[in-house]
Amino acid sequence: MFDPKKILILAPHTDDGELGCGASIAKFCSEGREVHYAAFSSCQKSLPAGLAPDTLERECKSAIKELGMDAGKLMFYNFEVREFSQKRQEILEELVSLNKYIQPDLIFIPSSSDIHQDHQVIHNEALRAFKNSSVLGYDLPWNQNRFSPALFIKLSAPDIEKKVKAIKAYQSQSHRNYMQEEFIRSLARVRGVQSNNEFAEAFEVYKIIS
Repeated sequence: MFDPKKILILAPHTDDGELGCGASIAKFCSEGREVHYAAFSSCQKSLPAGLAPDTLERECKSAIKELGMDAGKLMFYNFEVREFSQKRQEILEELVSLNKYIQPDLIFIPSSSDIHQDHQVIHNEALRAFKNSSVLGYDLPWNQNRFSPALFIKLSAPDIEKKVKAIKAYQSQSHRNYMQEEFIRSLARVRGVQSNNEFAEAFEVYKIIS
């Protein structure tokens, strides 16, 4: 059976991992699995005026704590938001280093249809860097024209509660419609209905190694 022990979440920007697979992270942590999280930009240029440059890093630390993650397994990089394509080779090299350091069984990345330019770079370079790991694409509906999930992770109500609390940790982003609690819960219910569960998160499958 597919039973990953080491899991790596690749987030182009702080909050992408929590939005795309936050409840699954909570589930993995509660099961005692080793979960790592790499955020490639803290999006300082996108912060509302007047906020400290490290605002999103601090919020990310609070968010992963809500999910039950070990703070020592959170990594930040300083690539500029919306400029990843100019640093493609540097990002690939960082991903290759992560692969050697962590040797993950399972990787979560943005989906193949994600239209954000930074998300596309992480998706493409991750497929190059992690050739010997299972790879799943997470669900960010506001960035996708299409999404073809083939794997659904069954989740409990406490898993969803932890995701909601993690998203609420991003106070600087609370004005965004996809950060709203009602949306987070509704999407989990939709994916649950699709998989005959109460709640679920859905993923595209690019590779499974068992």
